[in-house]
Amino acid sequence: MSENVILSKLEGVRLKFEEVSQQITDPAVIADMKRFVKLNKEYRELEPIVAACNDYKNKLSNIETNKAILAEEKDEELREMAKMELEELEKELPELEEKIKLLLLPADPEDSKNAILEIRAGTGGDEASIFAGDLYRMYTRYCESKGWKISVTSISEGTVGGFKEIVMEVTGEGVYGTLKYESGVHRVQRIPKTETQGRVHTSAATVAVLPEADEFDVELNMNDIRKDTFCSSGPGGQSVNTTYSAIRLTHIPSGIVVQCQDEKSQIKNFEKALVELRTRLYNLEYQKFIDEIAKKRKTMVSTGDRSAKIRTYNYPQGRVTDHRINYTVYNLPSIMDGNIQEFIDQLQMAENAERLKESEI
Repeated sequence: MSENVILSKLEGVRLKFEEVSQQITDPAVIADMKRFVKLNKEYRELEPIVAACNDYKNKLSNIETNKAILAEEKDEELREMAKMELEELEKELPELEEKIKLLLLPADPEDSKNAILEIRAGTGGDEASIFAGDLYRMYTRYCESKGWKISVTSISEGTVGGFKEIVMEVTGEGVYGTLKYESGVHRVQRIPKTETQGRVHTSAATVAVLPEADEFDVELNMNDIRKDTFCSSGPGGQSVNTTYSAIRLTHIPSGIVVQCQDEKSQIKNFEKALVELRTRLYNLEYQKFIDEIAKKRKTMVSTGDRSAKIRTYNYPQGRVTDHRINYTVYNLPSIMDGNIQEFIDQLQMAENAERLKESEI
């Protein structure tokens, strides 16, 4: 992409940024909370592009200045300084251009959102539940390393450990844009604790990551929701198990059912369940968007088809393989301890390469 094309695209972004900057200070816009929230989000998304635009213009200007010094200046010391700076700038410029190309790609509007993370035991009986528990620990460790907060909303424990199902809310900066690559079937190959012959078994667990919908994304009619209360089960002490604090919400038109029993307070459980219900309704529509993307990009097959096998954890070989990009590492204990950033980085790079290829930039 030529400098003129980059500058032309960046100028359009700069003008839009100035327009949004003025709008968010308009009292009429501030009074319209839905519009104000949307414009603030747009402002934050445009800000880094405008910063890169200013940096790019400065570098181009400094390149011209140094070229002029080399063409006209007689002082050898000044010429040497200009030559060194020019070489450095010409080295930095292509890297900045690549960064700008990525910034100019339209972002998934959901990437900045919090997420609902759901892990379910699949094929493999008790071993699948144990593996689901291992994945929960892996994601918990990873989220802690990112400074994100995890709040479990629903849990069904396995008979010999782990979970048949666990649902949690993950809050923080850019949660969905990072965790969305984890959706799909995770397969484990290892000797189960219950295996007496020492044979390696294959089990699986399904991970689903949904962008959390806020109140502006979905308008819920409370008349369409049936609310049931029941006694919580599992960890939590006597007060959890003996009071009707757990909440089950049924959205009658869609048949979607969610429940929350994590909190001792019925009100807090109701609020959490409402967030999850709103998210699941929102994702009925959002999934259509993801399906279209998945047709074009292999890296997004996880969210386009949640039944797709995306990763294998092979314990005898200490190997973890991501099948979407044929990427393998031999540090399984570290991965299971939450160090999955390497996989996410590789998936993001592969997706960005695909997006650049299909774009006109």
